[in-house]
Amino acid sequence: MPPKLKILLTLTPILLVVDQASKIWVHTTLDLGREEVVLIPGFLSVIHAQNPGAALGLFTDLAWRIPLFVVFTGVAVWFLGVMYRESRPDDRLGATVIACILAGALGNLVDRVHKQSVTDFIRVYTESPGLVALLDKLGLPSEWPTFNVADIAIVVGVALYGVHYLWVERRQAAARKDATA
Repeated sequence: MPPKLKILLTLTPILLVVDQASKIWVHTTLDLGREEVVLIPGFLSVIHAQNPGAALGLFTDLAWRIPLFVVFTGVAVWFLGVMYRESRPDDRLGATVIACILAGALGNLVDRVHKQSVTDFIRVYTESPGLVALLDKLGLPSEWPTFNVADIAIVVGVALYGVHYLWVERRQAAARKDATA
């Protein structure tokens, strides 16, 4: 079995299970919008929020948002399949990118199809007066939009893709070019 397939078949289900288990825990443990578990005072907590839209609440009021999200996720999965097929059998970083993005996309899709919204629960914020004032001057909020494990997987996957594309693929392309010159 190629290393990229081992990574895909291991990492994708692990991330998907962690995402769904964490959402189930939040859904069954915390009252929606009422309870908060402070992990790091003034910085990090767990709350129960439901987002019927996409990132940052986009498309919340769109009547046909669920079919749109299903189509969008299908296109993303197709694109990830193309990336997988075109990658080398030993491309571990590429397989990790694909597994992270795939697990995140599927994790949020499960929520959207099942509940017509996504369970978000990780709250990152600051209550430090100096930092709040600085962020306010910069026009930035003192609280990040609430997110979940699937969102983290997607962001990590996209960041790793940037690393993969900017450093690994470019270096390999340059090495191939030097070898043929």
